[in-house]
Amino acid sequence: MTTSTEGAEPAALPSPPFITVAGIPNFRDLGGYPIASPSNHLVRREVIYRCGEPSQVTNDGITTMQRLGITHIYDLRSNNEIERAQVAGRGGVVEWEGCERVFVPVFTDKDYSPQNLAVRYKDYSTSGTEGFTRAYSDIMNNAPPSYRTILLHLANEPEKPLIVHCTAGKDRTGVICAIVLSLCGVDDEVVAREYSLTEIGLTREWKESVIEHLMDNPALKGNMEGAWNMISAKAANMLATLKMIRANFGSAEKYVIEKCGLTKEEVEKIRKNLIVEEPAVHMKLQQNL
Repeated sequence: MTTSTEGAEPAALPSPPFITVAGIPNFRDLGGYPIASPSNHLVRREVIYRCGEPSQVTNDGITTMQRLGITHIYDLRSNNEIERAQVAGRGGVVEWEGCERVFVPVFTDKDYSPQNLAVRYKDYSTSGTEGFTRAYSDIMNNAPPSYRTILLHLANEPEKPLIVHCTAGKDRTGVICAIVLSLCGVDDEVVAREYSLTEIGLTREWKESVIEHLMDNPALKGNMEGAWNMISAKAANMLATLKMIRANFGSAEKYVIEKCGLTKEEVEKIRKNLIVEEPAVHMKLQQNL
């Protein structure tokens, strides 16, 4: 591997929560956000990291992740998706010493067929929040086995830091991260703001390369505006998704228990492991909501 900082813009990204990991876009710590109640509590830092796909990581980037003590990387992509990305010059599987890659695809290869992908692309490319809400509802209906594995890690092995990623680290990753933050009692507005950080976490160069690839799909033919909307991470989309979660599942906790199969005791263990009595790190972010 050769050392490169492609995919990162250290000068432009707030740290925390962003961490410069050479070769991996949109890498940030999910911790540090304030809990609504009790006050003066936050989500534990240095436990959960989220990012885009890591295929271009450099030796320096791996060294950074080893220094962070990361022991598991949960890959939410499908085999079909990984293979297509490899053909396009992106994607691939990354493993390194001291870290176990865990394959937890949200969608099967069948779900990533051209026909099913066209429907999903149409939802993502629709203006307004409705398309994203439908797409994220689809994710939640398919994700329980994958999300269960990650949630049980948080319940049972909090001393082992983990990474969650898909391709952009935005949609499948964004939904599981929103569920975890909501379980911990983070306000919707803060969850949505954290989600929207992907807007700055992905470089213009990365976005343009993905747009070029997306425009080859018949579902987006001639729809440049739709393609750009598809890779957006607007806070409004997550706010609408959080409302959908309550409407469809009752709450994030009920989704985790009834759909992902965790017990109430395991949910409480997640909270115990992730909620700590410290002033919020991201107070400036909170004030800017």
